[in-house]
Amino acid sequence: MLFPPVGQIRITRKADGIRGFLLIWRRDGNTPTSKQLPPCNLSEEDLLQNPHFSKLLLSVSQHMDESGLSLTLAKEQAQAWKEVRLHKTTWLRSEILQRVIQELLVDYYVKTQDRNLTSEDKKFHETLEQRLLVTELTQLLGPSQEREVPPLLGLEKVDLLELMPPSEDFMWMRARLLLEVEEQLKKKCFTLLCYHNPSSALCLCPDSDSETLKAAKVWNLAEVLVGEKQQCQDAKSQQKEQMVLLEKKSATYSQVLLRCLALLQRLLQEHRLKTQSELDRINAQYLEVKCSAMILKLRMEELKILSDTYTDEKVEVHRLIRDRLEGAIHLQEQDMEKSRQVLNAYEVLGEEFDRLVKEYTQLKQATENKRWALQEFNKACC
Repeated sequence: MLFPPVGQIRITRKADGIRGFLLIWRRDGNTPTSKQLPPCNLSEEDLLQNPHFSKLLLSVSQHMDESGLSLTLAKEQAQAWKEVRLHKTTWLRSEILQRVIQELLVDYYVKTQDRNLTSEDKKFHETLEQRLLVTELTQLLGPSQEREVPPLLGLEKVDLLELMPPSEDFMWMRARLLLEVEEQLKKKCFTLLCYHNPSSALCLCPDSDSETLKAAKVWNLAEVLVGEKQQCQDAKSQQKEQMVLLEKKSATYSQVLLRCLALLQRLLQEHRLKTQSELDRINAQYLEVKCSAMILKLRMEELKILSDTYTDEKVEVHRLIRDRLEGAIHLQEQDMEKSRQVLNAYEVLGEEFDRLVKEYTQLKQATENKRWALQEFNKACC
């Protein structure tokens, strides 16, 4: 059967506004089954307008999970992640043990400056260092049958095994190493507990609690960290969905703003531009009337200043002065007219008259010079 016999699709909306599809159908006509599909940008109207697409979703949902992967691929992915976590856990255990042993050796190198070390401590650290070094070199050489090049310095694994410490020393060292590693791990766990919750009474007064209480709190710390990690992942997922919703809202708001701008532009063209000419005409008339009023006001101020400056007595005096000046001007004009007539009469004589005028001018100038000289002579004689 290509499609389920009975099925329906419901559009769900989360608290953050992301839509999803909840597929519900009855398998074999009995028990209802539901599955949540990944969020997508579809509405109920789209499903109503495309009923065959709804049937396609119902059919596809039987072969995929909520993340959109096929059931087979999702199963393989889950198994792969499980193996990765297993290998990661194994590697972390080895890495932690390796780092703890390295820290023990570093502490020993620091303590070598202190001369109060016992012979047992020296024997323990030397045996541990020798065993660790030989083991690392043996691992670097690897199996002899897999090497295609000669070993470094011609050394074989058997040569390195001869440098192992005696078995009695190794057994004694391993028994003590277990206690040292356990103590070191306890300190690290307690440090992690105090870092996670510095305000707890265990961190403020570490001697007041027993070892059992410390172990219980450290044991619960793993579950607390797992819960906090899950909360962080959920928060990141919600943040991602919020970002998607924010981008959708931003796009919607941008479209709304563009429509508002288009509407404002249309209103401006229909109302503002049509009334602009009438408004300009009214403004021009207003400015014209205002300018005329300003000119009349200036003329009124001018007349007021003139009326305050020139009284009736001053006007009468000015009138008399003007009459006298006009009379004097009239006499001067008459004299000028007579002089002009005389000059016209002399001009009739021509060049002879010009020669006589020049000679008269020279004689007059000579007479003036002699008169001045005579006056100076008289002054000198007196």
